[in-house]
Amino acid sequence: MSKVPKAPAPSMRHTRRWPASLAVIVVLGLQLAVPPQLMDLPRWLLPAFGAGLLVPLVWTNPLRLHVDEPWLRKVELILLAVLVGINAVYLLEMIVYLGDDSTDGLVLVKAALLIWVTNVVAFAVWYWEIDRGGPFARMPEHEHEEERADLLFPQMTLDLPGWQGWLPGFTDYLFVAFTAATAFSPTDTMPLTARAKTLMGFQSGVSLLTIAIVAARAVNVL
Repeated sequence: MSKVPKAPAPSMRHTRRWPASLAVIVVLGLQLAVPPQLMDLPRWLLPAFGAGLLVPLVWTNPLRLHVDEPWLRKVELILLAVLVGINAVYLLEMIVYLGDDSTDGLVLVKAALLIWVTNVVAFAVWYWEIDRGGPFARMPEHEHEEERADLLFPQMTLDLPGWQGWLPGFTDYLFVAFTAATAFSPTDTMPLTARAKTLMGFQSGVSLLTIAIVAARAVNVL
């Protein structure tokens, strides 16, 4: 009598907290490398503020998601708003710097890279936080009211062995943000809701402005 194969256990990648925390820490550290031509305030001020918001998130869920408190999500959204706001200020300052007669091409390349990386990470965390109500709401083991999906991953449409019960982890959202920033549009994962389309459109716009205008000008100066 042949044995019926067991369904594979669902991956626990979606419960990992540390990849998102590590990505944010790296971006906050990069803020210390902002060229002084683009920042009048002390360079440590904004990273210190962002780190202060990150501490309670890491303290409550250092490696995996297990403590769910409503205020944690509010802190997360504030941190995202800070990162996106900082990035927008840097982009505006860099555009203004383009009109300076003493424009330094190396400064522009360094600033453009910083803005682009921050843009990718900030929106990766944002997608991770809003999709289907957030990481805790996506966990089948937690009792949350199920929300509709904001992003349609290709794995969600597969009817193949090994993909039953698949749930996205932070690296999946990081890949979505990376491809949106390089292609300036959705690739394999499609935005379904208005808020997801708005976020992806804004992210693609920042990336396009950074690469097509600022980076091109930097190469011309060099």
